[in-house]
Amino acid sequence: EIVVPTNFNIVAVRPLRGNGLIVCDPNLVFAVIDALFGGAGKYHTRIEGRDFSPTEQRIILRLVEVITAEYKKAWHGIYPIELDYQRSEMQPQFANIATPSEIVVATSFTLEVGESTGTVHFCIPYSTLEPIRDVLYSTIQGDSAEPDRRWVKLMTQQIQDASVDLVVELAHAPATVEQLLALKAGDFIELDLEQIVQANVDNVPLFDCHYGTSNGRYSIKIDKILNHQTLKWLGDDNHG
Repeated sequence: EIVVPTNFNIVAVRPLRGNGLIVCDPNLVFAVIDALFGGAGKYHTRIEGRDFSPTEQRIILRLVEVITAEYKKAWHGIYPIELDYQRSEMQPQFANIATPSEIVVATSFTLEVGESTGTVHFCIPYSTLEPIRDVLYSTIQGDSAEPDRRWVKLMTQQIQDASVDLVVELAHAPATVEQLLALKAGDFIELDLEQIVQANVDNVPLFDCHYGTSNGRYSIKIDKILNHQTLKWLGDDNHG
């Protein structure tokens, strides 16, 4: 059952032939409008039986632009498409993109806006997608046969570029709360320095090291790699 008003947006699917349909249910539309104007994203007024106002139409158009931009990004790695906005309708009989007997590929997304949820439906006639059927089929087959190496390489690069803190604890001194409260500026704390210290990242030990100086600066020298397999995996672009 379609509630009036429901927003139907017709978009041309380039370079393929035919149009697609983006359907935004009224709960989503009015939740977005309410949130944009400072509300909690929950529309309490009865909305059935009336048309969208010009202001609401402009906000809907902005929402559709965001949806189409994200949809194009999702298709980019499979088959680059452009979604050109054509027009909006509020009556389903004026938003035909296929004949009643034609197969339509439909995808639905549930979105949360504030306290409300709404659904976006994206419909494309099968006849529009048929010219690239082999491309879609080969993509599905490739994904099932082996991992996406482009994704693995990108993820590996992102991991290698991530910033981490390498922490080396040179010494520690046990103390009671009473001793801590008694400390004052100028006091000395005796430390027992270990000859070998561990270098950690996020409390995970990676290296055994010696400490000293190099080029006039305090330094550590790596003696042993403790998690060799982990470091090897992070530096390998061909794993997976």
